[in-house]
Amino acid sequence: MQLLKRRESMILFFIVALIIFFSIVTSGRFASYSNIIQILVNAVPIIISSIGMTMIIITAGIDVSAGSVVGLVGMTVSVLSLQGIWSPYDWIIGLLLGALLGFFNAILIWNLKIAPIIATLATMGIYRSLVFTVSGGRWAIGMPSLLLWIGSGTIFGIPFSIFLMVALIIYFIYFMARRVTGRNIYAIGNNIEAARTAGVPVGKTIFFIYTLAGMLYAISAFAILGRTGLAQSTMGTGFELEVIAAVVIGGTNILGGEGTIIGSLIGALLVAVIEDGIVLANIPPLLTDFVLGALILIAISIDVVIKRREIA
Repeated sequence: MQLLKRRESMILFFIVALIIFFSIVTSGRFASYSNIIQILVNAVPIIISSIGMTMIIITAGIDVSAGSVVGLVGMTVSVLSLQGIWSPYDWIIGLLLGALLGFFNAILIWNLKIAPIIATLATMGIYRSLVFTVSGGRWAIGMPSLLLWIGSGTIFGIPFSIFLMVALIIYFIYFMARRVTGRNIYAIGNNIEAARTAGVPVGKTIFFIYTLAGMLYAISAFAILGRTGLAQSTMGTGFELEVIAAVVIGGTNILGGEGTIIGSLIGALLVAVIEDGIVLANIPPLLTDFVLGALILIAISIDVVIKRREIA
């Protein structure tokens, strides 16, 4: 736990250093109030999805279908809304669809015993193809007022999506620390056989976290739709890299058993700062994936070295 806190402090220091650097490069534009708010708004989908991804990775799992779930939920809700089908309840349909997609991932992983990386890699392709099927290769422009307000509405001048994100973060910090299911998630990641022997409902917990993650991806899709006002077939492409980067950089051990929601929050803020800074500094956007990939490798390498020292 001390190592996690030290790592979180280092990331916060790095974020401050990046803010200073990008502010100098952009002649102060980066540190303006409006841009800081924009960074937070852009970080909301990553942060919300990182909650579910944190739980999954703590159990030594992974979900690379996150971006495709975001795309499929976003496109489905948009198309239904534009066609006037179930329009008052399209957000409920989106949540249920996200839950169903996550539940299907859990079936593959728990019931069929397929490794999480393989199972979600397969569903990533399946869900992405369904996005193209639903969209017909076209954009869906014009969102229902509720989704627009989630993404663009304000309370006292602060975007509602930030309040939503803060509420979810606070609740799930409590959930992981105080609720039995939260403690079970850590137990499974530390030693799944020992957890099973101790009476932890491993299967139910696995189904719970993947289904919950799907719902959180759906909420992320709502935030993106509300901010952009449109859905396209490429929606969510590469999103899983941002989320996994946030979680791993934030201190969640890819081998399982360790991680915090607050660490993933800090990791997501780092990702958002890097992405925004690269754009404002007129650095080629393709560099973003390179930087995120490099940071993931560094974070995983640190975890592996620490584990080896503990074993030795």
